[in-house]
Amino acid sequence: MATVNWDPVDQTVLANEQVIDGRGWRSGALVERKEIPQWFIKITDYADELLSSLDELPDWPEQVRTMQKNWIGKSKGQEIIFDLEQPVSGLESFEVYTTRPDTLMGVTWVSIAAEHPIALELAESNPELAAFIKQCKEQAVSEAEMATMEKRGMDTGLKAIHPLTSQEVPIWIANYVLMDYGSGAVMAVPAHDQRDYEFAQKFGLDIKQVIAPAQGEECDLDKAAFVEKGVLVNSGDAFNDLDGLNFKKAFDAIAKKLHDKGKGRVTTKFRLRDWGVSRQRYWGAPIPMFNLPASAELPNGGEIPVPLDRLPVLLPEEVVMDGVNSPIKFDMEWRKAELDGQAVEHETDTFDTFMESSWYYARYTCPDFTDGMIDPERADYWLPVDQYVGGIEHAILHLLYARFFHKLMRDEGLVKCNEPFKRLLCQGMVLADSFYKQNEDGSKTWFNPSEVELTKDDKGKVTGASIDGEQLELGGVTKMSKSKNNGIDPQSAVNEYGADTVRLFTMFAAPPEQTLEWSDEGVQGAFRFLRRLWAITQEHIAAGEPDALKPDLLTDDQKALRRKTHETIKKVSDDYGRRQTFNTAIAAVMELINEVSRHADRSSGQGLAVEREAISTAVLVLAPCVPHISHTLWQSFGNEGSIMDASWPQVDEDALIQDSIQYVVQVNGKLRGKVEVAADAPQNEVEAAAMADENVQRFTEGLTIRKVIVVPGKLVNVVVS
Repeated sequence: MATVNWDPVDQTVLANEQVIDGRGWRSGALVERKEIPQWFIKITDYADELLSSLDELPDWPEQVRTMQKNWIGKSKGQEIIFDLEQPVSGLESFEVYTTRPDTLMGVTWVSIAAEHPIALELAESNPELAAFIKQCKEQAVSEAEMATMEKRGMDTGLKAIHPLTSQEVPIWIANYVLMDYGSGAVMAVPAHDQRDYEFAQKFGLDIKQVIAPAQGEECDLDKAAFVEKGVLVNSGDAFNDLDGLNFKKAFDAIAKKLHDKGKGRVTTKFRLRDWGVSRQRYWGAPIPMFNLPASAELPNGGEIPVPLDRLPVLLPEEVVMDGVNSPIKFDMEWRKAELDGQAVEHETDTFDTFMESSWYYARYTCPDFTDGMIDPERADYWLPVDQYVGGIEHAILHLLYARFFHKLMRDEGLVKCNEPFKRLLCQGMVLADSFYKQNEDGSKTWFNPSEVELTKDDKGKVTGASIDGEQLELGGVTKMSKSKNNGIDPQSAVNEYGADTVRLFTMFAAPPEQTLEWSDEGVQGAFRFLRRLWAITQEHIAAGEPDALKPDLLTDDQKALRRKTHETIKKVSDDYGRRQTFNTAIAAVMELINEVSRHADRSSGQGLAVEREAISTAVLVLAPCVPHISHTLWQSFGNEGSIMDASWPQVDEDALIQDSIQYVVQVNGKLRGKVEVAADAPQNEVEAAAMADENVQRFTEGLTIRKVIVVPGKLVNVVVS
């Protein structure tokens, strides 16, 4: 049995992430906390390795690695036993787990979860408590929401015995304690835990300070709890040997005292819980288990895996969906099965769909393999995946489950590598304007931007919106979503401007890991650039055939354009490969095309050769972003075959060598001139050229030159007074 989030309308389990403001994300129904039979995958057996092997993923975003570390949540703490004054529900004691045993002397009560066995036992004879527990089952369950929500609780009237002082402390049921985190019980230290502090303030419970700032600073417990680590104080006469100890020494000292009394032990725990994979719905792979009927040997029935030769278990296809219940739960023919002459039933829960998405990439390596899940030989050839692209919203869902599943496959001999994805790129969200009408009942009706008439100011900013003459409210620029009806169908832009235009806009508008704001003006700008590239190419072809390129015969202007070409190759190659910043790669190509427009020489064969190299380079390096126009332009140069089969352009290091460098000259940090000097000129010659500049002399005449600063290859700054 497991306590789950239950949507009473959709009749299914919801993940914490699918509960929004206490309601189901799809149905809007108040979510209940419910205990039902569940199947689990024991991901906790891999918690330590999932944590440590993150170090094998240097090419994953640090944010994702940090999110997984926090979710796995390895911590060193102590399990502490609190005896009950009198047994309840067959229990004579219960455990709490804490990473802050240094605060043990400040415990003024103990809080237990609403689903704790003690609470449930008491609720059977206490209607008020039963009602409170029901309320707790309908509240938000995410840690972020629980930290800030109103604190509610009830005194059970029971007492627990402090493990060191033997003093009695009351036992409360608190709504911010969950049964599925730790043991479902926490020691309350209101002076040093903010949630306990707020609870104590509301219910008038004692607050006892036992930790003081290490450097003697003031801490005002009238305002908030002091939650930092410090030194122990107020430990009591019998335990004054603890006063003055810092956290580490107090941890060890209290651990010894608890151990000697048989009341505690040091342990390592993980925040990660086993993966509940049961879903009460039709879509998803059936869980391959048979349910056995009750018998003398198994009075409550039992479960047994479906034999290997009868896998996979397939869903029935002739079903009637009623929008609420899973049809296989009522399909008695599908449920019926036989095992060794005994009647059994198929399990009617299906796997969480993350189960299938956790290993699909491995199946891609051998889609025609029929003798098992995957062909180990082909999987080892292709895996790990070199580059994986996925949203950061799956950092602790799909991406964590896939890492776990991969390790399962490794341990079963299906793959050899430890991790599924070598490199990870988390793409950003696409944003768009949103518009709505406020309804009388407080709800909102959202309208798609394509249906809305906009009013804009002189700068193009949207100032108003209407539909059929009715004014709408501006919802602002927000993530495209079904709920706000602000999704933009790119097909309309593709129909008007072509797929390449939409691809170019998407790549150029923002780095891939950042949000992208959809803009019709941006799409039009991308279209204009592609038209310009097309026109320049056609004009170049019309100018005639170029000579074979001979770098030694080039003029200074031709060398400068060729240098720009190879600088572009170098930058774009790095942007695509190492940096994965496609927007800056496209910007570099745009700069190159600007240089072609300004400096192309079509009066000579060598001039045409330099221009041909520049345009061909632009077409080649743009091909991953705009493949269709690039392919056509590539063939217009007389090349055969597909541009996708063409070799990537290589940098000619000799072309990058500059005969001269232009230095910016500043006087007291302000631009006063530019000078051209030989690329290999020593610093004294660079200084001399800068000081010889007529405009620089005008701004330094009659002043004392204090210092001349030369930044090699870039600028000269003359400091005067």
